[in-house]
Amino acid sequence: MLLYNAPVSGNCYKVRLLFAQLGIDCERREVDVFDRSDRPELLGGLNPALRVPTLVLDDGRTLAESDAILFYFGDGTEYLPRDRFERAQVLQWMFFEQYSHEPYIAVARFWELAGIHQSDTELEAKQKGGHAALQAMDEHLMEREFLVGERYTIADIALFAYTHVAPEGGFTLEPYPAIKSWLTRVAAQPGHIGINSD
Repeated sequence: MLLYNAPVSGNCYKVRLLFAQLGIDCERREVDVFDRSDRPELLGGLNPALRVPTLVLDDGRTLAESDAILFYFGDGTEYLPRDRFERAQVLQWMFFEQYSHEPYIAVARFWELAGIHQSDTELEAKQKGGHAALQAMDEHLMEREFLVGERYTIADIALFAYTHVAPEGGFTLEPYPAIKSWLTRVAAQPGHIGINSD
């Protein structure tokens, strides 16, 4: 398999983390997330959205979108529940991550890493949305070890990726003790790798 990967991307990190925990090896081709000028020629025939991660399977089929990749490889493993309702809950949190979490926390982090200056109004909107997502997570995790079914799943992987680097986007995690404890539990899972791991 070939993974089009950007080391700094939390979305790519999700895939690398699950692969590490499943013991899956794949070739990587590094892609620049800041200079996207070569994306049409690089990914145009593989992923119409021109985003990473994009995965080329051994049989030549391609799969894009980090959470879709997590679901595909998590299926049939301990990281995706067999119970129908719990599987739907995993998807619920993964949809939450892409709709209510990533657009605020990941984008604010990207702006910071790329040195992109935004207006105070835009920054405040990202902070407001990001803190709303963190508050929702913190309340859910107050009496739970993990997001779904009291065990580590791909929902935890999906939300860990950008939550643990949220301070890089200007979000303090101090008001969210349940999230901080959860981050420690996720990082302690067998096979865990950091976002900067090779």
